[in-house]
Amino acid sequence: MTIKQPVWTGMVSVDDTALAVTDTGGPGRPVVYLNGSYADQSHWRRVIADLGDGYRHITFDERARGKSKRSADYSFEACLRDIDAVLTARGVDRPILVGWSYGAMLAVHWAARNPDRVLGAVSVDGAFPHEWLDDATREQVRKLFRRLSPLFPIARRLGMAARMSAEQHAEINLEINELCAPAALDPVFDQVTAPVRYVVATGGNLGGEAKLMEQIRTNLDPVLARNPNIRVSTKVASNHSKILRKDFHAIADTVRDLAATPASVAD
Repeated sequence: MTIKQPVWTGMVSVDDTALAVTDTGGPGRPVVYLNGSYADQSHWRRVIADLGDGYRHITFDERARGKSKRSADYSFEACLRDIDAVLTARGVDRPILVGWSYGAMLAVHWAARNPDRVLGAVSVDGAFPHEWLDDATREQVRKLFRRLSPLFPIARRLGMAARMSAEQHAEINLEINELCAPAALDPVFDQVTAPVRYVVATGGNLGGEAKLMEQIRTNLDPVLARNPNIRVSTKVASNHSKILRKDFHAIADTVRDLAATPASVAD
């Protein structure tokens, strides 16, 4: 008789903080889920349920999100270090990284830097090249988060805000958009040798109207043309905000396809 190991939940220390981590354990292919900018690990529950017990699911809250502790450093590079810390602490080897929005950028960057340590990555409507920031737009972003700040306590309970100031929320948004500029992101794409699969949403969201978002998504086309390791698996009907809730089947199917690639079978 096979005895299923209990789910492990605990804190993983990194730098000046500690991250809340959940690891289902077991012998299945490890899948590590990377959240949106201010989201927590709860948003992945439908994808995890769809994939089922055949996989080892590892989720965690980024710094000041969910149940994780605050930090003096909320930069993108700090978030990349957090992935290393979680993988090391849980003894994870060659996972599939699945990232939504901000987490998709983390997945692509980490896969590009660590080709021998990752089986592949799934980008859920994120990591698209674009360049639309100017001084006026930066100020609009800062004003938007100042205006939304009274809603942060409610949004945090829904896994949609961090325990950060309005300024810190805004700076995370600005940094990730700067990293999406082609001059910054194209060299990352060119380093990718592990398979990366995109699940692409449709239409707009709170941060961008539909026409702009659809244009940004087409900016991926030249990347697909020059790097065969990067592909779009499917385009779904849901928008950016609803994709994890409405099209979790498509995300789970993309993970299954990636896990079943010849490289995975030979692994």
